[in-house]
Amino acid sequence: MVELDGATAEVVRSHLAAAAEEMRATLVRTACNPVIYEVQDFGISIYDADLRLVAESTGLTRFLGANDYSIRRGVDYVGRETLRPGDVVLLNYPYWNAAHSYDATLFAPVFLADRDLVGFLCVRAHWMDLGAKDPGYVLDSTDLHQEGLIFPGTRVFAAGEPVREVHELIRFNSRMPEAVLGDLHAQVAALRTGERRLLALYAQFGRSTVQAAVEVAIAAAEQSAAEAVDRLPQGSWSAVDWLDDDGVTGDPVRMQATVTIADGEFTVDFAGSSPAVPGPVNLPLGSTIATCRVAFKAVTTPFEPTNAGHFAPLRVRVEPGTLFHAVYPAATFTQWTGTVALELIYQALAQGMPDRLAASSGGDVPGFMLVGAHPDTGQRYAVSSNEPVGWGGTARHDGIGPANHLCQTQARTTPVEVLEARTGVRVERLETRTDSGGAGRFRGGAGLRRDLRFLAPGELLTVVKKTKSAPWSLAGGRRPEPTQVILFPDTPQERRVSTARTRVAPGDRCTVQTAGGGGHGDPTARAAAAVRRDVADGYVSRQAARDVYGVLL
Repeated sequence: MVELDGATAEVVRSHLAAAAEEMRATLVRTACNPVIYEVQDFGISIYDADLRLVAESTGLTRFLGANDYSIRRGVDYVGRETLRPGDVVLLNYPYWNAAHSYDATLFAPVFLADRDLVGFLCVRAHWMDLGAKDPGYVLDSTDLHQEGLIFPGTRVFAAGEPVREVHELIRFNSRMPEAVLGDLHAQVAALRTGERRLLALYAQFGRSTVQAAVEVAIAAAEQSAAEAVDRLPQGSWSAVDWLDDDGVTGDPVRMQATVTIADGEFTVDFAGSSPAVPGPVNLPLGSTIATCRVAFKAVTTPFEPTNAGHFAPLRVRVEPGTLFHAVYPAATFTQWTGTVALELIYQALAQGMPDRLAASSGGDVPGFMLVGAHPDTGQRYAVSSNEPVGWGGTARHDGIGPANHLCQTQARTTPVEVLEARTGVRVERLETRTDSGGAGRFRGGAGLRRDLRFLAPGELLTVVKKTKSAPWSLAGGRRPEPTQVILFPDTPQERRVSTARTRVAPGDRCTVQTAGGGGHGDPTARAAAAVRRDVADGYVSRQAARDVYGVLL
């Protein structure tokens, strides 16, 4: 083993992190799909030859954790011994890929010489269409085979050359083939960028030094995570929540998580949750593990760049064939279960550490997608936006908001300019909602209101799983009203929906009102000066200041 000084180890670690970031920049600059280049709905990871995570880029947090699971299943399926320089493998089989079928994972081996494998690169991103039964997003599938073309681990590039037959299979099974193939090539460009940077690192420092630095980084992360778990409150806490429905039956779906911290381990157990349901809210195991990783990292080592060592103390328990461990042929397309499950884990943890965690971050991610043909060009589109919510108040400060949900980290809302230019819709209103945050000594952040008017015929897909139960609060804070989606407001056809596919015509309207964050602490303990500022800023009405906070203006 090479003796390594701390400076060299940190330089190597930083080089790996920079390589992942340059992969991200390449993907964003070359992708065709706004959900990639605007929303940043992707995950990028670098692995050593043993498939241990050594670096990652900012993106959708649950994608980064999911990559670790999917690349192992993909390499096992393809066979490590069959891989050659220049190969790129596509995996979107949900139960291995830890996501739904449109979240396409591409991975590639990195060789120093013809058979000298030193690492792997992985890029996961959401594709616009891959031949599912419905365009855009599938909301009511009842088995895998309604959810699009499936690749269990298929070479799309072999020895550096595109596999034409596979590319053509994708082309003829997509409603938007140019964009999908464009995004495939953008992901490959990101992989090639990472390969060049990784090879440059080995050329500069040598194999033994790089591998020694990786060992140092992973060992340090394991120690840091172990120490952090030991400092956490010890005990076991449970929480229960409900999804509005599964998209098919209309019945509420029970979710339960128990978090136990003891003997150096952090265990999340989903016993008590619903069995697998007919609709597409079942979560693949890898996605469940990734959700648990987000919560675990947040309360242990949130400020450290992530590698495989950080998750050594984490254990996840879930029975196959249940809501949180989908098995073939269970439908899995609507992945919102993972968002609500992240809140569920935090809700359980907050019982043991109420002064450390925030109240609910709006309970869910209110999403919508516009599907149709562009009124000017006739080109088909499927453009989505995940709406901001309010973050929960804490024992020390108010929640921010409107902001993207905790599960999305660096993800962004689709800009109004992109929505209007790429689809047949006009955004008539976009504003913060007064009194939407849960009241408290430290109040929850505000939600928003967005009004849409349709200029052309098409479809509106709304995706939200928490409209019937309010987000949770802490320490006597108030719970905010849940998200509401109102179709055809102020008309005889007005109705409220959660997850739905609705045909729209020119002139039709929709209003989305997202939830604020939960409050923390007794509202009457809030400083009067803070309430006055809230009223001046439009977060709190004069009436709520008087009736809820006891402050007369």
